[in-house]
Amino acid sequence: MTDAIRAEGLVKRFGETTALAGVSLAAAHGTVLGVLGPNGAGKTTAVRILATLLRPDAGHATICGVDVVRDPARVRRLIGLTGQYASVDEDLTAVENLVLIGQLLNLRRSEARARAKELLEWFGLTEVAGRPIRTYSGGMRRRLDLAASLVGRPEVVYLDEPTTGLDPAKREDLWGVVRALVAEGTTVLLTTQYLEEADALADEISIINRGRVIAHGTPAELKRVVGGQTIVVRPTDPDRIADTAAILRAVTGFEPESSRRGVLTVPADSDRVFTTVVRRLDEAGISVIELSLRLPSLDEVFFALTGHGATNPDDQERAA
Repeated sequence: MTDAIRAEGLVKRFGETTALAGVSLAAAHGTVLGVLGPNGAGKTTAVRILATLLRPDAGHATICGVDVVRDPARVRRLIGLTGQYASVDEDLTAVENLVLIGQLLNLRRSEARARAKELLEWFGLTEVAGRPIRTYSGGMRRRLDLAASLVGRPEVVYLDEPTTGLDPAKREDLWGVVRALVAEGTTVLLTTQYLEEADALADEISIINRGRVIAHGTPAELKRVVGGQTIVVRPTDPDRIADTAAILRAVTGFEPESSRRGVLTVPADSDRVFTTVVRRLDEAGISVIELSLRLPSLDEVFFALTGHGATNPDDQERAA
């Protein structure tokens, strides 16, 4: 079966600046492809090409088998796009915005109103549906913007940093919407700078840096890029930290690192090492309040691959 999204060797230049230098992406039907990268990496440029808003200088891309350059009108009937900033008309109500979009998509007015009602209920906006958008909070606008991209029941949805500026609760709400879309068979391309968002939603992740894809895989596969697993232990009795460290050292062959909170961490070459540590702690009568075997975080992966941490959009807003 043809991938829902397939891009091969995309190149895009703006004067002397090369925004994309041969980017290739792919997403199967009914999955979430996360696209990560620092500011200026080329994420939004790639989305704009896939949404037929820019023409590539080289390479090609298809959406559900339809070429984005040769048949852009047909591609637009297949996709929905939510950009980084809400794009709804502030002087119209939520109902008027959605009905207008539906009519632009050639729905009959009755069909457009029915679809608007359905989406407003889904996004929890029914009670404010008759208010002008200028009276909405930022989170309400983002939800309406996402609803607007779904009026035409697209097969593929692009979400370009859709939760920037939302509080954690509203972010979780949108995550639920994304999961519901995918459960219905929609394919989602998600760009984000919240690495926990990609970890929570994406089936596969492509990391872009300086206009190139520098890594691709499932979240678990990418986490293995920066090394193996880590054992985390926090003994209940702080006086047993030294005994715990001795067991970790003997079993793993590595020197444990200790934090101020009394948490010990040490690399683990295999799952069997963790099992041995558990048994040895039990034999020594050492009780614990924290004991886990974890992979590296996506933050650690991002740093290892790009040379710096991800930029938190919320931190950017506070700094501004």
